[in-house]
Amino acid sequence: MAIHLAMLMSKLPKLQNLSASDHSSVVSLNLFVALLCACIVIGHLLEENRWMNESITALLIGVCTGIVILLISRGKSSHLLVFSEDLFFIYLLPPIIFNAGFQVKKKQFFVNFITIVMFGAIGTLVSCSIIALGATQIFKKLDIGSMDIGDYLAIGAIFAATDSVCTLQVLNQDETPLLYSLVFGEGVVNDATSVVLFNAIQSFDLTHIDSRIALQFMGNFFYLFFASTMLGVVTGLLSAFIIKKLYFGRHSTDREVALMMLMAYLSYILAELFYLSGILTVFFCGIVMSHYTWHNVTESSRVTTKHAFATLSFVCELFIFLYVGMDALDIEKWRFVSDSPGTSVAVSSILLSLVMLGRAAFVFPLSFLSNLSKKNQSEKISFQQQVIIWWAGLMRGAVSIALAYNQFTRSGHTHLRANAIMITSTISVVLVSTVVFGLMTKPLIRLLLPHSKPTTSTTSIMSESTSPKSVIVPLLGQDSEADLSGHEVRRPASIRDLLTTPTHTVHRYWRKFDNAFMRPVFGGRGFVPFVPGSPTERNNTQWQ
Repeated sequence: MAIHLAMLMSKLPKLQNLSASDHSSVVSLNLFVALLCACIVIGHLLEENRWMNESITALLIGVCTGIVILLISRGKSSHLLVFSEDLFFIYLLPPIIFNAGFQVKKKQFFVNFITIVMFGAIGTLVSCSIIALGATQIFKKLDIGSMDIGDYLAIGAIFAATDSVCTLQVLNQDETPLLYSLVFGEGVVNDATSVVLFNAIQSFDLTHIDSRIALQFMGNFFYLFFASTMLGVVTGLLSAFIIKKLYFGRHSTDREVALMMLMAYLSYILAELFYLSGILTVFFCGIVMSHYTWHNVTESSRVTTKHAFATLSFVCELFIFLYVGMDALDIEKWRFVSDSPGTSVAVSSILLSLVMLGRAAFVFPLSFLSNLSKKNQSEKISFQQQVIIWWAGLMRGAVSIALAYNQFTRSGHTHLRANAIMITSTISVVLVSTVVFGLMTKPLIRLLLPHSKPTTSTTSIMSESTSPKSVIVPLLGQDSEADLSGHEVRRPASIRDLLTTPTHTVHRYWRKFDNAFMRPVFGGRGFVPFVPGSPTERNNTQWQ
């Protein structure tokens, strides 16, 4: 008995330490949630401000909170939670990207799909090459420490990744639909490309680069892009088929809402399981779900899912920017560069300049090439729009920080001066680019595009109640209803006409294929079989 008592007494201090650790975690979470609430309240009060938005507000609140914690802890710590790339990529990013796909205006996105892929894929490769080459030539002269070819290429991939999350805050889908679809669509493809590039740089042997490795790298990229897209499409179609056939709304709307949410997240996790791009997968899953699955659920579930996805995305966005702002003052990393602050400032300035140069090197040339293929003047990207596309894509965010932590730290810690300089420089570039470029984007749009106004048409009002933002628009454009009613539609008179207006032809054939084969199997607006009490009961007569 005495022995057991002695053992219990010896373990008591450990239990007390564990209890104290748990209590400090609870205190940290309480403060963090309170800060999130403060971000929402302050963001609401600044809603009409032409400069501020909620992402910048959350970032600045995070920095200010970090300063307060740094002072209270006497320089020992600056954050409530430690930045974790797993937390970012597995839990915070998927809801944001899915909701963007779920509510994106698909007409604008798919009409400009080729341009978006050019900007997102080719543009990222150009930007990565320029940043990596510039860093290789300049950093060696600054004597920041030992870095190899893999580190320089990783720097290119890290700073080629735009911040698609902040784009959601600074651009308005209704006021500037073309700019929104181009910049945000490019951002999604860009993030996916940057992550694929980064993983390839880490996995390939870069000491012996030859044509075989280059071809293998390109083949791997196209495989990842195609396979990730198809996985998202298949998962979205599977959710639509299951909900349409079983019709959970007969018994419980909670089940169909839960199934939609879980299958959306499943698409991302499956992509990570098969080493694909989860960003692309969950984005296209969101597009497919909005076109088919969303129309197969009950009316109440439509409203619930629309607002649930938007709310999750909104909270995750605030969480990320608050998280990044607080982590920006991590004293462990800044201690390494305290003896040479000039070097850290120089590295940050050089990286920011290379980011601006790398983006300009592809935005303007690729916009010129895109305009060559468009005969209609209204479809071309004007020079003013090109400047906004260049400017809005200069912001760097949590993707860059997560990749930098992956490359230059081990379990969030670093003991090398060169690695610490790269982490602090990445944080500096993210803060400066988000605050400066983010603050100036709205005024720049008003200056260059003074006639951009929000649309308040009857269609947009209807879409509020009948679709997730723009689901009322068909998947590949809004052709006339002549296709559905059987009237004759003007066909291209020559090969030249076909080449100059290919999108309308593709849209028309897609609509026919969708109506004849896809909707009868997977459901969707107006094509779900009549079931008493089903979500299409009231609208069924208009399609007969």
